[in-house]
Amino acid sequence: MPNPPSPATSLTKQQLWWTPLQNRVFAMLWLAWMTSNICMWMSDVAASWMMTSLSNSPIMVALIQTASNLPVFLMGLPSGALADIVNRKKYFVITQIWLAGVAALLCFFTFVGSLSAELLLVLTFMNGIGLAMRWPVFAAIIPDLVNREQLPAALALNGMAMNASRIIGPLVAGALIASAGTEYVFALNMVLSLAITVIIMQWKYQADVSTLPGERFLGAIRVGIQYVKSSSRMRAVLIRIFLFFVQSSALMALLPIIAKEHFSGDAGTFTLLLSSLGFGAVISGAQLPWLRLRFDRNQLVFMGQVILSASAIGVVLAPNLWIAAPLMMVNGAAWIITANSLSIAAQFALPSWIRARGMSIFQMSLMGGSAIGAAVWGKLADSTDVTVSVICGSIFGFIAVLGTNHLKIEGGTEEDLTPVCPIEHAIPDRNIDHDEGPVMISVEYQIDPNHMQEFKKLMKQSKNARLRQGAMSWSLFEDAEKEGKILEYFVFETWADYLRRFDRFTTNDLNLQDERFSFHLGDTAPIITRRVASRLKESDN
Repeated sequence: MPNPPSPATSLTKQQLWWTPLQNRVFAMLWLAWMTSNICMWMSDVAASWMMTSLSNSPIMVALIQTASNLPVFLMGLPSGALADIVNRKKYFVITQIWLAGVAALLCFFTFVGSLSAELLLVLTFMNGIGLAMRWPVFAAIIPDLVNREQLPAALALNGMAMNASRIIGPLVAGALIASAGTEYVFALNMVLSLAITVIIMQWKYQADVSTLPGERFLGAIRVGIQYVKSSSRMRAVLIRIFLFFVQSSALMALLPIIAKEHFSGDAGTFTLLLSSLGFGAVISGAQLPWLRLRFDRNQLVFMGQVILSASAIGVVLAPNLWIAAPLMMVNGAAWIITANSLSIAAQFALPSWIRARGMSIFQMSLMGGSAIGAAVWGKLADSTDVTVSVICGSIFGFIAVLGTNHLKIEGGTEEDLTPVCPIEHAIPDRNIDHDEGPVMISVEYQIDPNHMQEFKKLMKQSKNARLRQGAMSWSLFEDAEKEGKILEYFVFETWADYLRRFDRFTTNDLNLQDERFSFHLGDTAPIITRRVASRLKESDN
């Protein structure tokens, strides 16, 4: 029996991990992304290490991660809605200016010696607000910069940038803390954030032009939540990413204390452990294209979570740094395998028009898990010790991966989200204002009673599709007087919201429409009726 082709010979040029960097715009924004993440890790290292000087409580040290991640959980969806309805380039620039301003405040208060533990948490929270604003817009633009075949490699490069920053950021921060002082870390952060702003301003961004007015802010949030609720694939991804970050936060949140107390180290020890984690992630990220040829995303997430749990236990039980550092590399490799696989699954489950909102909800789950996990494991460490807390976090990870392995993030029924132009369009006989509404659409079918159950099963999928397009409600009625006569209706908030539905129509929606119509009996297509709410005046009484 012939040997199977090696992974290297099976990879196409499009799948090679460095291919997206040949795209000049992607390379420019990727550089900005990596630099911004270096700033993030520099800030986190400086804040975490400074907290060990301001407070001896493990819970206070762990709360640095909570303060950094909680804003992303609280503000993720509003920031994602804004990123979908405003100019993404301008929004990106504003986030960087915000981060530069927070770095300036941290630098000032550290210089004058008036930074308390409480003020450090507040400023870390403000920095987290900037991260919450920045992340959804960058996540949303990636699929617009590369084609679908290159998307996994582009996302892997982003993960590698994140983890390369875990090496560079802590190394730079550690060197500055040891040689000059923490305040210089924040000063460098401010300078780099402003430099990133200049890079982003070079991007010649072209927004999609629509004849329709922009979505309302609250309406955009509602549609984002509704889309995710109606997508079984996104629900599976969100549950798994949340539990994964609850698990992984045990080691990350307590790493400063592990370095200082478990290994009797200093800032250099903390930097070494964090850099080892990042180094392992970078090496693993370069191997992801080959791993994806051998395993699907479900298998990669399972293996990644198991390896991450086992390596975390190894780190806290290691007798010295010579054993702990390689285990941190293994932990970083498992981290990027899991996080990248879940991120790709989320990107593939979202069309372009909703991507920032969908990825912001993904981010909320991720950061929410991290913030909650950091607080829980920090409190447990306060009551017991760090070793017990990290081991409990790993046991939680083993239980979580076994309990959620049935939630598939790849395979099964994959929806084709390619935009298409639907056949039917509204042709009103009068001018309808975009703000008029609600708008009710009804579709009348005549179905063979023998095929009714099959039709209703299909209509469950249709319901989710209508809601994902922005409909506020959906119902199905059976005629009481004529067997087989079915009325489907769904409602949009305004006429503009209804018209946006046509911009959001995908190949999957078109296939569902063809399947629905195939059940209809008769020589003509199902009757579609569109009704706009009529306003009654008080004088009409």
